[in-house]
Amino acid sequence: MEIDLAQVDSIDSLGAGLLAEIAVQGRTGGREVIFTNAPPDIERGLDRYYYPAPELKLPDVAPKPMVSLGEKVYQFWEAAGDLLLLVSESAYWSIVGLFSSSGHRKGSVSAQALAIGVGALPVIALISFLVGVVLALQSAAQLRQFGANIYVADLVVISMAREMGPLMTAILLAGRSGAAIAAEIATMTVSEEIDALRTMGINPIRYVVVPKVIGITITAPLLTISAVVIGILGGFIISLGMLDLTPQSFYYEAVTALFMKDIRTGLVKSLVFAWLIVILAAHFGLRVKGGAEGVGRATTKAVVAAIFAVIVADCALGLLFYI
Repeated sequence: MEIDLAQVDSIDSLGAGLLAEIAVQGRTGGREVIFTNAPPDIERGLDRYYYPAPELKLPDVAPKPMVSLGEKVYQFWEAAGDLLLLVSESAYWSIVGLFSSSGHRKGSVSAQALAIGVGALPVIALISFLVGVVLALQSAAQLRQFGANIYVADLVVISMAREMGPLMTAILLAGRSGAAIAAEIATMTVSEEIDALRTMGINPIRYVVVPKVIGITITAPLLTISAVVIGILGGFIISLGMLDLTPQSFYYEAVTALFMKDIRTGLVKSLVFAWLIVILAAHFGLRVKGGAEGVGRATTKAVVAAIFAVIVADCALGLLFYI
């Protein structure tokens, strides 16, 4: 479509903007708008004020289904490769780090252990105590009807040692320590500190991730043991106050019901959960894109993925140990 400007004597910014809008609307509708026979003064005015920017007004074109599917498959494959590489490097350098402290800051392992363990202990202790109380209360309402009050000790001890202790500890660690680890690594990635480490010849996995892996490996079983003991304490208090059990009867029933296999199961679960939390937090932190908004998205993804992975791993380990 052509627009003849031969009869136009003068033009201002409003007129140039109107012509620009006409050109944009024409291109959006699939027609090319051409201005012809413009006097020299009009051409100079258009050069000064004419900014159609058609690329900003064109509607977004949805990609074809196969293109979108291929892009998602490629992104998943790339993320899976990065995750596998992160797992292999973290495992290798964690084993090497047990015998050599070079490659990361002095005292970083103890600092991470203190931040993860001591910082998370109060909230884990409180939640575990409440979980033990709730388990005893809910089971007492049913067992009391059959005169089986004594078996509350079995239920609380076995539930806390096998499932609730490791699971609640892992979920709280994912929400607290996992979010902190993901935010820290994502911030380092956005601020190009990770690239700076590579430039200086320092392996960022060994320098940043491995101390966190070793630190949480040390503290997660200890936190799980604390959660189990405090949860049993909560059930013990409810049993004494509401079920008329004596301390001796609760103790002997708990010792009879609890086996070393239950304790080993809880400790193995705590280690697997701890590794999943750190690896996923580091994975999303290293793959962050964008500024502060990207750090927030990476932290959210890391926490959600860690909790999901912990629950799936709990189901898988439960099937492995009890079938």
